Amino acid sequence: MVSSEHTVSDSSAFTGWYKSSYSGGGQGECLEVARSYADVPVRDSKAAGGPVLVFSADRWASFLTAVKDGHIGA
Repeated sequence: MVSSEHTVSDSSAFTGWYKSSYSGGGQGECLEVARSYADVPVRDSKAAGGPVLVFSADRWASFLTAVKDGHIGA
């Protein structure tokens, strides 16, 4: 399988991190996404200085659609 995703070891290479307004305050499974990049950097909110997965915009949009359509559950 060909993948356009890659990992960056230190999230400080990106700025503009935000969490979804749907994320609850006490839940530990939150992702943060950095805005204003052609590709989509994603990190674990519990490991703010840790690694980042970077997805192409098309792949990230496909993931969001799958979640919204209920194809990926909790």
